[in-house]
Amino acid sequence: MVKDIVQEVMAKMQLADAPSGKLGIFKDMNEAIEAAKKAQKVVRNMSLDQREKIISVIRRKTRENAELLARLAVDETGMGNVGHKILKNHLVADKTPGTEDLHTTAWSGDRGLTLIEMGPFGVIGAITPCTNPQETVICNTIGMLAGGNTVVFNPHPQAIKTSIFAINMLNEASLEAGGPANIAVTVENPTLDTSAIMMKHKDIHLIAATGGPGVVTAVLSSGKRGIGAGAGNPPALVDETADIRKAAEDIVNGCTFDNNLPCIAEKEVVAVSPVVDELMHYMVTEQGCYLASPEEQDKLTAVVMKGGKLNRKCVGRDAKTLLGMIGVTVPDNIRCIIFEGPKEHPLITTELMMPILGIVRAKDFDDAVEQAVWLEHGNRHSAHIHSKNVDRITKYAREIDTAILVKNGPSYSALGFGGEGFCTFTIASRTGEGLTSAQSFTKRRRCVMVDSLCIR
Repeated sequence: MVKDIVQEVMAKMQLADAPSGKLGIFKDMNEAIEAAKKAQKVVRNMSLDQREKIISVIRRKTRENAELLARLAVDETGMGNVGHKILKNHLVADKTPGTEDLHTTAWSGDRGLTLIEMGPFGVIGAITPCTNPQETVICNTIGMLAGGNTVVFNPHPQAIKTSIFAINMLNEASLEAGGPANIAVTVENPTLDTSAIMMKHKDIHLIAATGGPGVVTAVLSSGKRGIGAGAGNPPALVDETADIRKAAEDIVNGCTFDNNLPCIAEKEVVAVSPVVDELMHYMVTEQGCYLASPEEQDKLTAVVMKGGKLNRKCVGRDAKTLLGMIGVTVPDNIRCIIFEGPKEHPLITTELMMPILGIVRAKDFDDAVEQAVWLEHGNRHSAHIHSKNVDRITKYAREIDTAILVKNGPSYSALGFGGEGFCTFTIASRTGEGLTSAQSFTKRRRCVMVDSLCIR
């Protein structure tokens, strides 16, 4: 079934016969940038209403292709969950901000009128991951286009088919809405070399990188303005005032969403000692968790941390598959692997991006905060807490100092899925933008009219 759908996707794309430059796909990075530059000259002169028409078609096409994109991503990368990726595609389509995110500030007084408006950077360079390939491409393009930009992508090579399909779709949407082709472009074979060309190119003034710490560091060393959405290792803290049963449900739901690929997902739990056993009880009896024995923990560590490094073949796999790698057979309802261990355990201290959830026991709330802050590793990305004590929530929020803090809910609430707020898949904790949107991809420009247009 999956192969049939993927073949349908590839037939629709007709990539083998597509000439260079068709629907945003180029052989050469310099050609791609030049095409995006020409398209940006059109986009920047479009009204906000015209840009919004393109974005509306992008939203519709994303919904129409949500299942195709999800199945293609899972088939190509081997990571994630098709059903959850479909939900993420709809989330991107419905809740990524468009032109409504752009605002003008005005001052009027005795000496005239001053405006601050959000103008485009021009052509933006973007590096996207294999963990959320189409979601990041679509989300970035909506925000960047809303701000009057076009975008050149250097996608992760492991997700190039999915990324190319998404970029084709984006350009189809623009043409259908009366816009130009090449609002989003890429190369047929993205590499480190094509990434370097993009980052050094004179016509790229802003680079947005969504990926691991190495990618973000390279972007921030490029000498250009950079938006860096890097790694996280989000802890979920649970204290004795929480609804423990609900906390177990929320944590497991967040941890297992798309097999733990989202960077915001719960990667480990720090719980005060009096509630640890109860929390684990609900996780095992009601939430489909498998409690790994010490021997199984060692086997998992050997497989997952092969040679002391994260085994990429395990990333984004489901719990049943991971347990099968160590010879443990479990029913299909098992969706998460849990165990109790010290914070230094390699399956706890490392951001795994798979449904393995280590639980650290803390002697009290202050100790829990200290351990959670240590586990977050200063990424300042995301953290979660289950507590009904407002003072404790406030203390935790101040100490952990992350771009995202979810209270008493699953991690995906932060993206507007079951919680308030907009969606993004580029969370720039390292460079301080936080959850990026259209206004993140604009320049503030001041226009001053002296001694005129004050009519009061």
